[in-house]
Amino acid sequence: MNHFRKYLNQILNVLAGGSFLAMVGLTCWQVLTRYVLKNPSSWSEELVSYLFAWMALLGACLVAGERGHMNIPLVMDRLGFNAKKYLSVFGEIVACLFSGVILVFGGIQITSLAMGQMTSSLGVAIGIFYIVLPLSGILNICYTILNIIEILNGSICLDPVNETVLAAEKAEKEA
Repeated sequence: MNHFRKYLNQILNVLAGGSFLAMVGLTCWQVLTRYVLKNPSSWSEELVSYLFAWMALLGACLVAGERGHMNIPLVMDRLGFNAKKYLSVFGEIVACLFSGVILVFGGIQITSLAMGQMTSSLGVAIGIFYIVLPLSGILNICYTILNIIEILNGSICLDPVNETVLAAEKAEKEA
């Protein structure tokens, strides 16, 4: 299970990071063509906006895998261990349902609708760029399932204070 998570993380890091690097390069190209060559590039601005969406959605998948989305620790810190466990699983189930309904189902719907429309500058079907919606939904579902399994078997520590103490003790033993 850890190998699968590491493999997904590596792929997403490359895709999200590659999108970011491409955005930086294309933005520099836009500045060069606009201000130096006096002939602005129309296609690069459009591509940067689509790459931004890809980067954001793939980055959100990484955050979901790390369970790093916003939460309310004030409430969680006051609960007992079992309540934390079940509430964490409930949160993952809600995220899984959202990903399935909105991102996968809705993403497939809008992607298929947009396949008949072409981008203005690139001349590519808009649906190609919308494929990231169902893709990120599937990845979020994978991560939420992995998170649920690891919460239930105790691989994910739900007490950050004790996790810090345990990590410090482990580091001392290894030193």
